[in-house]
Amino acid sequence: MLLPVEPDTEAAGAPPLALELLVHGVGGTTPERMLDDPRTVRLAGDETAGIHRRACDAEAEKHPGRHTRGPVPEAYCWSNLTSGNGSRALWLLLLPFMIVNLAHWMRPPSPRARLSRGYEALVRLIALTLTVLLVAAVCEVALDIVGWQCAGRARCSRGTSWLGFAAVERGGWWSEPGRRLAAAAPVPLALTALLWWLSRRTWYAYESQRPSVRPGPPPAPGTPALALPGFWYGRRSVARLRTAHTAAGLLTVATALCVPALRYDNAHAGLLLPAAGWTLAALLALMSAAAVAGACRARRTEAGLDETTDHLTTRVLLYGSAAVVLAAAVYSGWHRPAWTSSGRLPAAQTFTALTILQGALIAALALAATVLHRSGRRAGNPDPGGAGTGGAGAASGAAGSGAGGSGAAGSGAAEGGRGEDDAAEARLAGGVALHGLAGPAVALLACALGGVLTGGVAQRAADWLDRGPTPGESGSPLAGPPAVLTWEASVIPAVLAVLLLVTAAAIGRLWRRERAMRAEVERMYPDEPHQTARTRQIANAIARAGLTDSAPVLIAVVCAAAFALGGGAVAGSWAGGGTPGDAAAGAPAALRDLAGAAQSLGSWLVGAGVVALVALGRRAYRDPSARRTVGILWDVGTFWPRAAHPFAPPCYAERAVPDLSWRMASWTERTGGRIILSGHSQGSVLAAAAVWQLDPVVRGRVALLTYGCPLARLYGRWFPAHFGPALLRGLHDDMHAWRNLWRRTDPIGGPVGCAVAGGEGGGPPPEPVDRGPLLDPVAYGRSVAYPLPEPVLGHSDFQADPAFAQERAALLARLPVVPAAGVPAQVTRDQPSPRQAAPDHAAPDHAAPDQPHPDEPAPDRAAPDRAATPDPPGAGQGSSGRSSE
Repeated sequence: MLLPVEPDTEAAGAPPLALELLVHGVGGTTPERMLDDPRTVRLAGDETAGIHRRACDAEAEKHPGRHTRGPVPEAYCWSNLTSGNGSRALWLLLLPFMIVNLAHWMRPPSPRARLSRGYEALVRLIALTLTVLLVAAVCEVALDIVGWQCAGRARCSRGTSWLGFAAVERGGWWSEPGRRLAAAAPVPLALTALLWWLSRRTWYAYESQRPSVRPGPPPAPGTPALALPGFWYGRRSVARLRTAHTAAGLLTVATALCVPALRYDNAHAGLLLPAAGWTLAALLALMSAAAVAGACRARRTEAGLDETTDHLTTRVLLYGSAAVVLAAAVYSGWHRPAWTSSGRLPAAQTFTALTILQGALIAALALAATVLHRSGRRAGNPDPGGAGTGGAGAASGAAGSGAGGSGAAGSGAAEGGRGEDDAAEARLAGGVALHGLAGPAVALLACALGGVLTGGVAQRAADWLDRGPTPGESGSPLAGPPAVLTWEASVIPAVLAVLLLVTAAAIGRLWRRERAMRAEVERMYPDEPHQTARTRQIANAIARAGLTDSAPVLIAVVCAAAFALGGGAVAGSWAGGGTPGDAAAGAPAALRDLAGAAQSLGSWLVGAGVVALVALGRRAYRDPSARRTVGILWDVGTFWPRAAHPFAPPCYAERAVPDLSWRMASWTERTGGRIILSGHSQGSVLAAAAVWQLDPVVRGRVALLTYGCPLARLYGRWFPAHFGPALLRGLHDDMHAWRNLWRRTDPIGGPVGCAVAGGEGGGPPPEPVDRGPLLDPVAYGRSVAYPLPEPVLGHSDFQADPAFAQERAALLARLPVVPAAGVPAQVTRDQPSPRQAAPDHAAPDHAAPDQPHPDEPAPDRAAPDRAATPDPPGAGQGSSGRSSE
């Protein structure tokens, strides 16, 4: 229960309290650093995510008259949602699942709803194949390499005492091939159970946390998805996906047990066992079809909170799959006196089938994405890199720089000679990455990474058990993993060679752009004595920041190479029936040596990659600093709900966004105050998502201040259906109070590219959202005002720029002020939220006391003396801390 708000007799006639709610970016930071004060208190939340204030501001609501010069800073820290617990380092093993989940949200915007649903269903099917691939990889190690091959060969089992009970040379009860397979089956079954348990545990912590949505009219047609009440509540869809994927994992194990025994029974006399085997195979096919159908039907229902349960479906799939596994173990372990194991497990062809199936699904996904993208363009969505929205972004950036941006003289001089950079900045605020094929490309990367991890684990396990020649070669007791895995590992050096060529081309482009930027950098600092080294440093920072926009080209080249070479690997294993070395046995010596080198190097690379991944996870488990570094990956990759893969790391935004929206709604209702929602980097994405969830009445009391913001530059291009230019313009039109700060040296953030409508009928010109590019560094060399060299800040320390305090004060002045007398005395958790009974604030929009009118000219950013520049009103109470990335 919240404490009553006691009136402050000292604050008679004073405006209500103003709050600056700070949201940090990826990598996290401490409340002390965000608030620039070592004495902080936590007002709400827990160690995972909480709201903090300076100790001196803890009871600011009781004394609003003491906080009239500016907003009270308040920090929302969410970094422990992704990097707090040491066990989260194990999420590294779920990396392919996280990547394929991103492909679901990269769908191009299109009015064709049925095709959009087909696109999402294809992504869910690709995700299902990744689960089958992971379980099949563990079956390959446990059932094939250990149980079928090593335990069936005296040379291998003789050196492994833990395998003695199942060794053929000892002739025990477990030495029969089917019983060895049944004895090894608990390993992949345990993995499937672990994935189910982790998904269910995080499901209760994230997806099952009901957001604070009250009854009301249904959302209007055309409402952005991020504004729908059920967007951050994936309880039912994740539960359905978890059931389907768990059943698929169990059925994969059952298949690995059933197929070898059934093949043996069909080749020998008898009717009973073959009949039982075919009956079991029919049950496997039926349950597999049910699991596929369950994955396809697990659509998200975002228009409302879908809390219906599927107990019958869950019981049928889970219990039925478990029963099939048990029956397969009994059938496989049935006594067959003449049965012996040789070569590889017959079910090893699963990997070839999975690879072909994944390629076909990705091709279908690419076709669907292309049609969606073209239909979206015809419906009015911007063309990739088009001049429409992007030009608006560049124009708004130039307007912000000229009308009040820092370094007006320097930036103004630079605007005239950008050349290539004008087009680059025009692309920052709009367009769709890879012409709508970002989703298929990312899905291909997920499948490729899953294949590499699969091949690496199988190859390392075979090498560890063999202790001699490479498995599959003459003199080795083991046949080794399936040939397709060896072929896939063998093409990795070729993919890396392509990657090195693309990287070399990017470095060459960086060098050329850096040389071309030097003259422009000198024009940005016209009154400074120029030095070659300093000019090169600044030009290099700007050029390196632009490399982010080359990421789509890099991903496209790598994906094309991986797809082509992966197809060649499947064809080679299918036609040759052996490893690349076997296929090149009759070729010239040079080709033989090349094939052998590729096979050996590929095997070493995949093994080294798996070892490095496990080592990184182990270090991150023990070392908090390393865990925070790994957490940056989850900060970016787990923003989106688990819509495609239930075993992916959980979505932290399903707690963070409701936390922020509920805090803003309840605080404004309780106090009648105004809020500056201040978001840095990934925090700006969370802030925008939280504003979308607010009621219009509450949204009118909130201003958005973003900096280092990737909304348009990254999210708008890679996730256009949810952060496209039209959606960002709509968000701004609903708020009418949003400013964005950006720098050209920032590799992540950029302009948003939307402006307030105006300029018609003789009215004022449109007001841009963007202010920038801010001058970075703020001074070229040493001076009386800057006795030490100023650093290139890039993506960090936006609060240190005077433009930050100026824009914060201007935003606060634009928010309406409501008399404190109209505020309810207290609010508890049991009272209705603003969605149920929002107060009708009709106070006029006027500036707070001691604050400049937003139309007054801002001081020049390039003032020679920072210390002599007077602090703008509102800077005293604001945070001067630096939200680190």
